[in-house]
Amino acid sequence: MSESSASAVAAGGWRRATGVAGLAIGVLATGAAAGVALERMTVGRGMRRKARLVLDSAGPYGALRGTPGRAYADDGTELYYEVDEVEAEGQDGRKRRLFGRRAPAPVTVVFSHGYCLNQDSWHFQRAALRGVVRTVHWDQRSHGRSARGAAQVERGEPVTIEQLGRDLKAVIDAAAPEGPLVLVGHSMGGMTVMALADRFPELIRERCVGVALVGTSSGRLGEVNFGLPVAGVNAVRRVLPGVLKALGQRAELVEKGRRATADLFAGVVKRYSFASRDVDPAVARFAERMIESTPIDVVAEYYPAFDGHDKAEALAHFAGLPVLVLAGVGDLVTPSEHSEAIADLLPGAELVLVPDAGHLVMLEHPEQVTDRLADLLVRAGAVPAGATVGGYGSSAHPG
Repeated sequence: MSESSASAVAAGGWRRATGVAGLAIGVLATGAAAGVALERMTVGRGMRRKARLVLDSAGPYGALRGTPGRAYADDGTELYYEVDEVEAEGQDGRKRRLFGRRAPAPVTVVFSHGYCLNQDSWHFQRAALRGVVRTVHWDQRSHGRSARGAAQVERGEPVTIEQLGRDLKAVIDAAAPEGPLVLVGHSMGGMTVMALADRFPELIRERCVGVALVGTSSGRLGEVNFGLPVAGVNAVRRVLPGVLKALGQRAELVEKGRRATADLFAGVVKRYSFASRDVDPAVARFAERMIESTPIDVVAEYYPAFDGHDKAEALAHFAGLPVLVLAGVGDLVTPSEHSEAIADLLPGAELVLVPDAGHLVMLEHPEQVTDRLADLLVRAGAVPAGATVGGYGSSAHPG
């Protein structure tokens, strides 16, 4: 085959892939597109762009920073984390110095974020817990400030939830090598916590004193319909893996397309992130910014990992621990029924279903998530019952 013929075949394949992509994304975006079309009749594109810039500068969302550190996964991937320390003080407010004996290691709360997000998705909870308890926030491989997965880039290996569990172990070894742990995970982060328990049950048995699973699932994700009619979701499932792979191979072109369709993208993000009508526009834009910063090839390489996720048996390792299972009733990505299924397997867990809340419940209703998380920390002995949890971050200053 000549070079020109090969190019023509490749171009034809790309056109078919983008055509299918348009169909799949169109099915997902129908509801959002209607709102965008109405907005376009009343608001000019330049004004909408200016509004996004204003929202980007509004509030301190994602501006909290801690002491940076780096861990290394078993395939060499550099994983970025930050630690918010708490200095021990005496009852009189002065730092207590212990001579001749070592102070016990403090409880460390480790936060794991979800798919296409980063550690800043816990902004409100981080702001509230600063100074109260030691926390670690990390970016999953290929997300945020962590490096692209070495196994994926160098050897073309698929991402697996099991790998993410091993990544979390590497972060714990580096950032919290000793002392009690409370593990908090949202969505894919919750699956990461389950994978950690499955692979390292002795770590859970010896060091874990509490677990929070927020908007996540222990399996059967292939049954989620994303709020679509059965025929529509079946069509999307058939084509989406191939479409994402094709789009990932043309990442630069797709990223330009994402910028050109920013309004539609914002509508899709809002629909699948939040359930309430009156979500703060600055928070919605903050979520959109996190998601749009995830490269399309990363989106593509992660997607297949969820179909094979099944960690229901791993939940047994959390039996007997204080466990919080929390979800938004309006979650279209990991429906609240999946959280109920987790709670059924952990009869001692506290199940909290937040009305009028979607997938990003910790951003949409931060006060409810932080209150339940603070209660878990008390039950786990991580903080004293009289500890005062700070504000939810709306007026928090960058660290």
